[in-house]
Amino acid sequence: MAKIILSKVSTKAPEKIDKSETKQETENLLKELAELQKVMYAERKHSLLVILQGMDASGKDGVIREVFKAINPAGINVYSFKKPTELEMAHDFLWRVHQQAPQKGYIQIFNRSHYEDVLIQRVHKWIDQDTVKRRFEHINHFEKILESNSTVVLKFFMHVSPEKQLERLEERRTKVDEMFKYNPNDMEERKLWSDYEKAYEDVLEECNQVPWEIIPTDNNWYKEYLIAKKCVEVMKGLKMKYPTIEK
Repeated sequence: MAKIILSKVSTKAPEKIDKSETKQETENLLKELAELQKVMYAERKHSLLVILQGMDASGKDGVIREVFKAINPAGINVYSFKKPTELEMAHDFLWRVHQQAPQKGYIQIFNRSHYEDVLIQRVHKWIDQDTVKRRFEHINHFEKILESNSTVVLKFFMHVSPEKQLERLEERRTKVDEMFKYNPNDMEERKLWSDYEKAYEDVLEECNQVPWEIIPTDNNWYKEYLIAKKCVEVMKGLKMKYPTIEK
C-alpha cells in the first residue's frame, strides 16, 4: 500500500454530491441495515466488528447514534475504550480488547479501539518505537484471528480537518447538549496534531491487512452515508438467511 499523506486527503464531501438525495439514500440504507442485522442475529453464523478511530471530535459518537439507530438493541453492543484500568495494565494490551470481540449474531462497535495503544501511547512517548512495531504485528494477527472466526472487521478512520475539529470542540463549551463531552485536555491534545497525524499514517500503512476505510467527516450527512453503505455492502455479501424449521 502506498504511503498515505492525510493532509492531502479531503475531509469534505465532494461538491458534486447532492446532500438531500444522499440523506434519503442513507435512510434507505439504514432500513436495509436493520433488516440485515435481524438475519445475522437469527442465523448466528457471523458477526460484525465496526472500529471507529479518529482524532477528537471527528464524529464517532454521531455515527453510533445515527447510523445504527434503527437496529434492534438486542443484537448490537457499543464499547468505548478509555484509559486502561490497573487490572488491564497488568495484562497484555490486547487482553481487554479481545474480551469485547463480538459473539456470532451480533454487531459490536468500538468507539476508539486497540489502536489507541499505538497512537496516544506513541505520541506521548509512553512506549518506544520497537514496542510500536511489535504491536503493529500483534494487531494484524489479532484482526486475522477475528476474521477466521467469521467476524467481519470494518475499520473506519474518521478524517476530520483541524478547522472542523476546533469548531466542534468550541461547541462543547457553549452548547448545553454538548457540554457533557467537554474535556479541557482536548485543546492540549490538539497541539499535537502533526504527531497524531504521523502516527495515524503509520497505522494506515502498517495495519492494513484488514483494510481501512478513510471517511471524510467534516460533513456529518456524508460520513453517515459512507459508513452505512459499507456496512450494508459487507453484510449483504455474507449471503445470510433466516434459519428454517426442519420438516
